[in-house]
Amino acid sequence: MSLVAPVKDGKVVETNSQSSMEKAKKSSSGGMDKEAFLQLLVAQMRYQDPLEPTSNTEFVSQYAQFSQVEQLQNMALGMDLQRASSLVGQQVRVKSTDSSGDTNYVEGKVDYVAYEGGKAFLSIKGELYSIDDLDTVADAEYLEAFDIALKWVTALNKLPSVATISLDEAEEIDRLKEEYDKMTDYQKSFIASEKVKDLEAYVERLAEVRKTAEELDKTENDKTEGTEESDKTEGTEESDKTEGSDKTEGTDTAQE
Repeated sequence: MSLVAPVKDGKVVETNSQSSMEKAKKSSSGGMDKEAFLQLLVAQMRYQDPLEPTSNTEFVSQYAQFSQVEQLQNMALGMDLQRASSLVGQQVRVKSTDSSGDTNYVEGKVDYVAYEGGKAFLSIKGELYSIDDLDTVADAEYLEAFDIALKWVTALNKLPSVATISLDEAEEIDRLKEEYDKMTDYQKSFIASEKVKDLEAYVERLAEVRKTAEELDKTENDKTEGTEESDKTEGTEESDKTEGSDKTEGTDTAQE
């Protein structure tokens, strides 16, 4: 478990692991365990009415209940430990809620299982998480495909509406198209068909935007070339006039 805590805005931020462990400890201490049951039984014996003491039969019955509670609790703890131990080496996702109420997901392989205070904790990437926060157990390929699809769809949803896109979004649309084309069929199966249609609409609209931009550039270039040709023509005419004037002056000088 890491001893380093992140700091944000000058305050120590509770990590996902710390949040998970704190919640597990509170849940274990807040319930009615065998220790609490035994304390109630002892208190009942100590403060019973001496004129009407509790019968031996009732004590035996309560002790039997205590033994049953202990057995059930040990059985539950054993099942939790067995369940947690079976997860060693598996790819899992745990969901924890921090002190601010934000939900966070952590994915990774379970390296080992720690048992503390009657609770099983999973070690993922060097941090401990309560088994109560276990959200998903899945194959590594499944988790990878899910993450790729989630990030891709999130990026697609950030684009403006199809009708309002410009060349500013061209790079992002090209990137999303390239990433989708590189996905395997299994990874593509995680993306809804509606999102694929949205991508196709963006690609088609972007092609129209680019065509319009090319036509405008061509028109501007034609105007520029026409202006340059006009300048050249005017320059030639001025040159001809100058040369004609020089020739006339030369002729007049020769006649004199």
